[in-house]
Amino acid sequence: MTDKATQIAEMLAPTIASLGVELLGIEYLPAPGSATLRLYIDVPAAELDATPEGQEPRSVTIEDCEAVSREVSAQLDVEDPISGNYNLEVSSPGIDRPLFTIEHYRRFAGETAKVGLKLPHEGRRRLQGEILGVEGEQVAFAVDGVRFAVPFSNIDKGRIVPDWAALGFAPSKGSPSRGKPTKDKASKQDASKKK
Repeated sequence: MTDKATQIAEMLAPTIASLGVELLGIEYLPAPGSATLRLYIDVPAAELDATPEGQEPRSVTIEDCEAVSREVSAQLDVEDPISGNYNLEVSSPGIDRPLFTIEHYRRFAGETAKVGLKLPHEGRRRLQGEILGVEGEQVAFAVDGVRFAVPFSNIDKGRIVPDWAALGFAPSKGSPSRGKPTKDKASKQDASKKK
């Protein structure tokens, strides 16, 4: 996060926590004429961890986003940390969840992430790989089968890469791709047309 985003996050976190959700992070995107302030909220990790086995964990709802938007908007009007016009967006993390803190990388070890770096590290500015874990102040990834450790302070942005096949939105490895009929399907379709 930028210094401005960090300052705003520290200011808003207690207000957001009082509404029963936690602030994962903020993206502050300045632009000529109108900036964007994007807040990502989620159910507190402690609450998710305490969900009884077999029970579906609570997730962020539209009502949570609306409540946070109302309260934060009022606080920003009073505190006025952003000069000029801006758009406020409040969102759940989604399946391509952004990673803002070193704790997020620790929590999602084993997942695949796409990461952009502030400065090139070992010749790379971007990487995609499995999060192996956090070692001190470094985050370790498996990139193309090779261990690659990056200082957390050099990570600009990171996001989880969804496993579309596991979510049922893409064919799994070894299965035919959707939209292209296999020989069996094609021959059945041809046979039905001839009748």
